[in-house]
Amino acid sequence: MSHGSFLALVLLRLTLQKSMMILAAEIMASAQNLQPLPTQEEIDEESRQIRRLRILVRLTMETIADGDLSAEEASGMIAATREAAMQMFPGKERAFDLIYRPQFQRLMHAIYHLQ
Repeated sequence: MSHGSFLALVLLRLTLQKSMMILAAEIMASAQNLQPLPTQEEIDEESRQIRRLRILVRLTMETIADGDLSAEEASGMIAATREAAMQMFPGKERAFDLIYRPQFQRLMHAIYHLQ
């Protein structure tokens, strides 16, 4: 083996060792942030809450779609639905806004011809 090839192999090995050390440090850091696994009871309760939220959102959308409410009343229902969702899932405002806000906006545009 030539001297250049030997140096290249040594550098490659050092680079790999450094990469492995960095990866190991990242794994250790993320392992410290792990939450304990939820119990079956907690999983079941969250599933019930999700079902309740879906029913609430569906009923809100159906009520608004009937067209019997003013735009202000419909907006109030949406706000109340969001507040109920935050009671069920504290701190999940962003998730609600990403999942349900576009659906409510499309419905409001369709029913009330909002810009």
